[in-house]
Amino acid sequence: MVYRMSSFEIIKREDFSDVTYLLEVRHPMMAKAAKPGQFVIVMLNEHGERIPLTIADFDRKEGTITLVIQAVGKTTKEMQRECRVGTSLYAMVGPMGIPSPISHAKKVVCVGGGLGVAPVYPQARAFKEAGAYVIGVLGFRNKGLVFWEDKFRACCDEFIVCTDDGSAGIKGLVTEGIKLAISKHADIDEVIAIGPPIMMKGCAETTRPHAIKTMVSLNPVMVDGTGMCGGCRVKLGDQVKFACVDGPDFDGHLVDFDDLMTRLRRYTKAERIALERWEANCRMQQQIDAASASLGVSASTVKA
Repeated sequence: MVYRMSSFEIIKREDFSDVTYLLEVRHPMMAKAAKPGQFVIVMLNEHGERIPLTIADFDRKEGTITLVIQAVGKTTKEMQRECRVGTSLYAMVGPMGIPSPISHAKKVVCVGGGLGVAPVYPQARAFKEAGAYVIGVLGFRNKGLVFWEDKFRACCDEFIVCTDDGSAGIKGLVTEGIKLAISKHADIDEVIAIGPPIMMKGCAETTRPHAIKTMVSLNPVMVDGTGMCGGCRVKLGDQVKFACVDGPDFDGHLVDFDDLMTRLRRYTKAERIALERWEANCRMQQQIDAASASLGVSASTVKA
C-alpha cells in the first residue's frame, strides 16, 4: 500500500556523522504493522528514485518508523540535504519483506557492521524480549562513528565494540568480536549478521567451522519490491531467491556472496554518473542563488 505524502512527516532528525543520519517518520499504521527485519521503499519527491531502506526501529506507542541512512549515492545525499524536521517524504511503501524469525534460541550473537548496526537492533531487542541471552557485536571504523551504544547495552547481556583503528573497544573487524564470543560461549545457538556483503561473508565463514546457524540480511538492488523486476535476485546454493519477497534474511552459509558483490559492482558507473550530475546541478543552483542574492532579485529572474 502507498500512503499519501502527508502521512510521512519527518518529526526527528539526528546526524551521527557527516554521512550517517537518522530520520524518524510519523506513521502509526506502519509502526503498528512493522516487525524486525522488514524494510520500506521510499521516494523523496515525485521524480525521485525508489530506494529500499531497512526499518531501524519502530515505536508502536508513538506511531513512528526510524530509518538510519548513509549518504553514499545521489538519492541518499539528496535526502541528507532535503530531509529536515517538518518536511515529508513523497511516498513510502511497507513494511515489506518477511519478518526476521525470532527463534527459540537461548543464546544469540547479533552482529552489526557500519550501517548494519541500525537494522540489527530490533532483532537484538526482540530476542531479549523472547528470553534469550543476547551478545551484541558492533563494528565501526573509529570511535567517532559509534552510535546507539546505549540502546544496545539496554538489551544485550554482553556487548562488544570493534573498531578498525582500536580507538574504541577491541581493534579489528566484527569477526574478531564473534571469535571472542565463541571462545567464551560454547553454546551459541545462532548468529545474526547485518552489514556490507564482504562483512557478512566474513561472519558466515567465521561461524561455518563451528556449525553455528548464521542468518544475514541482504539489501541488493531493488526496484519494485514485488519480485517482478528480478533486480534483487540472489543465489543460495543451486537456488535463486528474491530478497524483496523471499528475504531479506537468508542462511549466510548458503549465500553466494561473490555473485552478490559482482552484481552490485555492475551499477557503480551509473551511480557515479548520477551523483556527479546531481552535484553539478547543486553547484549551479548555489551560484544562481548567490547571484540573485547579490542583485537583490529572485533566482527565477537570474535563470531567465
